[in-house]
Parts: sequence; C-alpha cells; structure tokens
Amino acid sequence: MSITIVATISPKPGRADAVREAFTAAIPKVHEESGCELYALHEDGYGFVMIERWATQDDVKAHGAGTTFNQLSESVKDDLTEPIGVRLLTAVPAGDEAKGAL
Repeated sequence: MSITIVATISPKPGRADAVREAFTAAIPKVHEESGCELYALHEDGYGFVMIERWATQDDVKAHGAGTTFNQLSESVKDDLTEPIGVRLLTAVPAGDEAKGAL
C-alpha cells in the first residue's frame, strides 16, 4: 500500500511567489525519484499544500534525506512563517475504494 503525505507550506507575506518558484523548480526532480507516485503542489489564499504518494516507507526516507528535498527546504526556510508541516496519512476505508483513497 502506498504512503500518502500532506505537507503544508506557509509563506511569509510577500514571499509566496518565491516559494512557488522554488517548489515548481524542484518538482520535476522529485518526480524522477524512486517510488514517487504523486508529488503535486496546490495553492490557496493561505499558502501551499503538497500532496505526495510514495511506493514505500524507504522511498519516503530516501526523499527526506535526498539532495533535492534538502536543497529545497534550505532555499525556502527564510521565506516561511513556520517549518513545513508534514503529515503521514492512512486512508480510512469507506464507500467506493477507488474514490475513498488517494
């Protein structure tokens, strides 16, 4: 079963463009990482949400220890109001299996 992660990214006022640019530049590299099934950036009026899906826990660990993630995190750390929030999710089975889980 895949591992789903939701990461919240809260830019400081006036820094959303810089944060968006940093993430969109990193996304193609992350898409090439082993086990990456989904790495999709979304935006609202408060900031950004990255929805991720990885094949295995080892792939998640490799991503977190990898150059791309660490360079990205370092490049935006002064542009954020708080550290990137990371939540590992477990699907709750309900309804149509195809529509009830990422």
